[in-house]
Order: sequence, then C-alpha cells, then structure tokens
Amino acid sequence: MDEKDRKVAYFSMEIGLEDAMPTYSGGLGILAGDTILSAADFRIPMVAVSLLHRKGYFYQRLDKDGSQIEEPVAWRPNDFAVPLPERASITIEGRPVQVRAWRYDVTGAGGFVVPVFFLDTDLEDNADEDRTLTHYLYGLDKRYRLCQEIVLGIGGVRLLRALGYTSLNRFHMNEGHASLLTLELLDEQLADRENEKITAEDIAAVRKQCVFTTHTPVAAGHDRFDMKLVRRVLGPHEALTLDGVFCCDQTLNMTYLALNLSHYVNGVAKKHGEVSQKMFEGYKIDAITNGIHHRWVCPPMQSLFDTHIPGWRDDNFSLRYALSIPCQKVVEAHRLAKRELINDINRQTNLGFDMDVLTLGFARRATAYKRGDLLLSRPDELSRLAKEAGRLQIVYSGKAHPQDHEGKALIKRIFTASQELGDVVKVVYLPNYEMTIARKMVAGVDVWLNTPQPPMEASGTSGMKAALNGVPSLSVLDGWWIEGCIEDTTGWAIGQTHRYGHDKVDPAQDADDLYRKLEHVINLFYNDHPAFCQVMQHSIALNGSFFNTQRMMQQYVLKAYF
Repeated sequence: MDEKDRKVAYFSMEIGLEDAMPTYSGGLGILAGDTILSAADFRIPMVAVSLLHRKGYFYQRLDKDGSQIEEPVAWRPNDFAVPLPERASITIEGRPVQVRAWRYDVTGAGGFVVPVFFLDTDLEDNADEDRTLTHYLYGLDKRYRLCQEIVLGIGGVRLLRALGYTSLNRFHMNEGHASLLTLELLDEQLADRENEKITAEDIAAVRKQCVFTTHTPVAAGHDRFDMKLVRRVLGPHEALTLDGVFCCDQTLNMTYLALNLSHYVNGVAKKHGEVSQKMFEGYKIDAITNGIHHRWVCPPMQSLFDTHIPGWRDDNFSLRYALSIPCQKVVEAHRLAKRELINDINRQTNLGFDMDVLTLGFARRATAYKRGDLLLSRPDELSRLAKEAGRLQIVYSGKAHPQDHEGKALIKRIFTASQELGDVVKVVYLPNYEMTIARKMVAGVDVWLNTPQPPMEASGTSGMKAALNGVPSLSVLDGWWIEGCIEDTTGWAIGQTHRYGHDKVDPAQDADDLYRKLEHVINLFYNDHPAFCQVMQHSIALNGSFFNTQRMMQQYVLKAYF
C-alpha cells in the first residue's frame, strides 16, 4: 500500500523504542512502543506521533543514603532518527512556533514499516523559550506542560498533514496529553466554510474519528489547566466557549475533552474499566487489557521457545504449549538469565548476591501508592523468614518524578531498611531504571513483586514481561493481576478481598498477607522446586500467551479502529 494512505494516527506523549533513546519515562511509553511494534507486525496502517525530548525524562543518580539526584540525559537524536524538512506552524501566546519531525521507522516481522514522528521545536526560527518546549518529558510547570500538549496535539496533526497523510480517519489518544488534536480536527471541519460556528455535526464528525485510552484511575492524575492560562497560551478559539465540551468550571480537563470527543473509550484492564466507568459516569467506557511485545523475552527463553514452539513470535497464543516444555529446560533457561542479572549486580555493587538464593524483583515508578516499601515494612519479620524459611535477596529499581517528594522519601526508606537488614536479607536499588535494566530484571529474578494500593493500579505491564520469561508474580490483586492470577498456578495473590471489589485498603492486613504468602513461596522454591517450576511453566502458557500486544492490537482493530 502507498505509505501516505495510512488510516490510524497513534499519539502518545512518550514512546519507548530503544534503550538509548530517552523518549519515555516508564510504563506508558513502553506500552506505546510495544503497541507500535505489534502494529508493524500486523501490518496495521498506522503512523505514530510523540515529542523528541532532547533532555529526556532525567538521568537518575542515588547518593549513599538514597537521595535522588536528577540530571538531563545526554543523547544525539541524529544517531537514531532522521530530521525531515517539512514544517508545521502553531501559535503559542500569540507567537508563531515552528515544529519539525524526526522520523524513526519501526519495522515489523514481515518488513512492514510504521513511521514514528518525534516532534521538535528546537529550531533557529523559534524564540529561545519556544526552542525548549520539546526538551523535557513531564518537566517544569503547568504552562510548560500545556505548551507541550499544544505541540503534540495541534502541531502533530498539522505536521502529519504537511507530510502528506491526508487519509487518516482514526486518531488514537494514548492518555489525555494529546486531547488538543480534537481542536485541530474541528478546525479542519470548519476550513472550507465561511460560517466559523461549530455545529453539532462538526462535533459528531470529530468524535467519529477519535479513540481514547485512559490509563489513570486517580482523579489527580488527569491533566487540568485553568482557563485563564489556556486562553493566554492557546489564544482565542470558539471551541473554548463550548461549556461541557472544552471547559468545565473554568478548567480545561484533558481527560474530559478526550471523553467528549471520542467514539470509543477504553480502560486498560477489566478492573480499570469498571473504576473509570464510576469515575466518569455518563460515558461508555470499555476495557482492553494491556499486553507486552515479545521483544521482552530474554535470549535463553527465545532459544527455548524456538526449539519447542516454532512460530511463537508470529502467534503468541501458541505459547500455551509451554506446558509441554520439560521443566528442567525452563529452569536452565531461567538460570542463564539469572546469572546475567546477578553478575551485573555484583559487578556494580560488590554486594555478593547469590545465584542459589530466592531473588525478588520490584521495579516501578517510585511513588507512594505503589508502596515499594511494603515488603520492608517489618524488617524483623523479613529477617525471621530469611533465617527460618529460606534465604532471600531483593532487587529494586525505579525513578521518582522530580517533584514527587513522597516518592523520593520512599526510595530513602528502602535504603534505610536495606542497611538495617544487612547481610540477612541483601537489598539492592539499581539506579536509573530504563529498558536495559528492566530486561535483565524481568527475566533474571525468581519472583516478581508488585504491591500497589487498590484500585490505583490501572493495569501494570512489568509482571506481564516477567510472566513471558517464566517468572511468576507475587502481587496485590489490582490491575491486570486480577485477570492473570490463578493461585499457586500462575503466581500468588496478596489481598484476596481486592479481587471482589473490596478496595478499602488496610496496609497492615496487606503486609500480613504478603509475609504469609512469601513464606509459602520460599518453601516452594527450596523444598518443592518441581511445583515451583510448574508455576513458571503456567506463567508462560497462561499469562504469556494472553497478556501480549498481539491479542491487545486485535481487540483495538475490532473495537476501535475499523
């Protein structure tokens, strides 16, 4: 097909494609990258749009007490993407701002290419303050964020048109950051009319084109901008007077804007869909549970699957046949991945992590509701388990947003607890969590831990990556794990009541359940390893075969795109 005859435009504030490209901060961007990879594999006629983020999210250093130090990321876009000559012009605070794109091609298994366009305002034609608008991911203040979202939404549509993509009829907003693209689509409806009044037919035409995926089950997580700021930065536009569509209580809420102007809206797990439906009454919200791309399978597991399940990359559902792989082969492949992780930890930290010790992994954005320190909340109990049930060691990683002081304090608490535990339970916090570290952790630990405060975990995908590598989860029943957990089969649940919608959280009760389940896992690992290996097999066969972006993209194609 002619490349310019694409139908779907996928917009995301962050997209994670390569380890050395700091164009993402975490799960949202990694999901976007996995989505685009599967779109290329399936030959979906898609293009993708994001921002270039010349300074990245940030480079994380940790001092000896766990204090986070943030530095800009040094990287060269020219090493990864190609700058294009086309330009789009947008207006910010009355000034014209030029936007260009850098093209990065994602090539699918059959050679089909999905181009990703990273938008950039660092051009000589622009004012100095405008040149930095695409530098920092989630950086600075409200004004900066609003300017970025104007570049992404309005600038993104205009640049796609300048590049010749005139056949697009689906605009997929991956979170609300790109919601202002609806404003540009409305302007396109008005372009050939003398009467510039927006009609109900115009709104219906835009709604028909738009798809919205919300990832945030917490009200505070949705971008809001005071209308005084919006009018100053964006300038006058009739749409801003449409109360109930663009403006609500003198606030522009990017989530409500996307909800109002999308024909299909979905959450990212069944539970999240239900939570979102309660948050946004009056809107129809479906659910498509997230997945991951097979790029996250470690080389030893890839080789194992190639031998026993030929064609598994083309058909992830065939991974259900992992139950026929001899258990010892699964264990051997996992130990190769574990060896790489342990060697890496010891080389960096000199802590003396042991290959034969049960290793837990926890890697998430460091923020209060993810409760990364729940496991360490009772050091005496953890020490008792290590002494009486069996030895264990813990690998942590994750960044706190520069303005998230509670998240930074959480990292420091983990450091303090690790010092208290000493050699009884060795704890390491790997700095600057990114794709390279993630790959080693999800494949190399023995058990993946996740302890969010329900119902605040929209989905979560790190445990899916672990499952695809034969690593079972010990996790709170929230997000995807409500769907993925079969007790003692694919892993273990913390807080059974959360499965049935009882979300009133008692941290002490969750801690009780965590330690009780952990003792059971330790006993399995050391005293009944065949049973533990069967859980590893089922993690691949049941969860790896389902929680993938192949299944996810099939659902988007059927429900949202065509």
